[in-house]
Amino acid sequence: MTEKPKRRAVLASVVIGMWLGGLAFLGKKELFRPHMDKLADAGLRVAPGASYFAVLQQGQQIGFASSTIDTTDGGIDVHDYLVADIPVGGRIHRATARTEVNLTRKLRVTQFKMQIDAGLVPIDASGQMVGDTLLLLVVRTSPTQADTHHVRLEGPVLLPTLIPLAVTLGDRPKTGGKVTLPMFDPIAMAPRNVRITVQAESVFVVPDSSVFDPARSRWMGARPDTVRAWRISTDSTGGRTGFTGWVDESGRIVLATQLLGMSLERRPYEVAFENWKADVAKRGTEVSPDRDIYETTAIAANKRLRTNISALRLRLTGADLSGFDVKGFRQRLRGDTLTITREGPEALKATYQLPDGAKGTMMGLFLDPEPLLETRNPDIVLLAHRLRGSDTDPRIVAQRINKWVYDSLQKSITIGVPSAVATLRARKGDCNEHTQLAVALMRAAGIPARVAAGLAYLDGKFYYHAWPEVWLERWVAVDPTFGQFPADAAHLRLTVGGLGRQADLLRLMGPLKIDVLADK
Repeated sequence: MTEKPKRRAVLASVVIGMWLGGLAFLGKKELFRPHMDKLADAGLRVAPGASYFAVLQQGQQIGFASSTIDTTDGGIDVHDYLVADIPVGGRIHRATARTEVNLTRKLRVTQFKMQIDAGLVPIDASGQMVGDTLLLLVVRTSPTQADTHHVRLEGPVLLPTLIPLAVTLGDRPKTGGKVTLPMFDPIAMAPRNVRITVQAESVFVVPDSSVFDPARSRWMGARPDTVRAWRISTDSTGGRTGFTGWVDESGRIVLATQLLGMSLERRPYEVAFENWKADVAKRGTEVSPDRDIYETTAIAANKRLRTNISALRLRLTGADLSGFDVKGFRQRLRGDTLTITREGPEALKATYQLPDGAKGTMMGLFLDPEPLLETRNPDIVLLAHRLRGSDTDPRIVAQRINKWVYDSLQKSITIGVPSAVATLRARKGDCNEHTQLAVALMRAAGIPARVAAGLAYLDGKFYYHAWPEVWLERWVAVDPTFGQFPADAAHLRLTVGGLGRQADLLRLMGPLKIDVLADK
């Protein structure tokens, strides 16, 4: 391969994570119903209003966001919007995201809509609550393509954009206080829980309005207002810190600090939007390496590696790896030393035959459809059966699917949310699109498969990358983006699962250090 992983990998979760995390402090794990009960009374105190934000990267504005609350006699509507120019792969990529959430006056979600457009295939998702224990989720990747799922819940949930509001509407925040809230995570399209800690209390001076400065041809903040705010943080299993930010007593964000140098800063509308719009008109589409997300998240290695290596030994330091999927069949971790060994011929011998050999086993779970992984779509099923043909050996069929995806998809940078069906129609994408389509085709062919993500090495650095794992005699890593079967030992797996899990990888990109000890 001559193209770098940075040209084939995607940080789709940057877009969604920045949007949801910045506006909502996305987090995970545990459940705390009493606070939800308190919100039933607190919802009557919700006041209408709008807030506007500058989306910043390394102090430079790259986008605009807004959050609006409308109240009616029957309920509460919350609208959130974000548009950002993401610097990826040497170029600017425009991404937009919208959510509309309808709640009762007791802050119970009744329905929501979500739209994400990052330049490849727009994704529309809508949810309808059926009581407190069932969510009817519909995901659309085209006007004619709807993927419907029934998501079981343990009780009422919040959408991420409601978390700051819910924290401040309960008991008055106190430094050191903790609360855990149930949430539906639109990244993973599954119920999650967010554990929130109040870390500090402070006072901010925030402009309340704006005036135009003719000499500078820019809008400037005016009428400064003193705002008391609390620093909120979320963390997940293993103690990994999530998103952090400052929220005022009305549940409005004042400042949110994000990963990868991203942040949201509350500003008057004209300062946040008009100034950004004027800057966009003057700016080109090229991106310098010091701002390119691929380059700033890449981890330099102390030694150059050969291509297609069979074994790799690394020392991993600087980051807490607890909760990550580092250990596996091909990966052995002892202390801070990780050994990765490419699967040999013995691992490629399947213990079952197609088409139905894996059904009814514990691996049958990895044949089922998931949101954006439409294994039962007629087009996916038809292609999977054509690629399988009359062969019953899962290795032969998996290898054929892997090669078909590699040969058939144009290598193209995307920053959207990958859908198997949309990828099949678009016939282009980066590692997430290649992986999503390959996993869907393998499942439709009767081969258990799942999404893995982590880091892949090339030209002296480890870059974010995603690839499938298929079940034969054990889990085997393959790579339809690079055309490898099995994937070489330069694939360092850190997570198993979809975008909800992959978002955790961003927390490692800064602190994680990699020293290459040996390779062959």
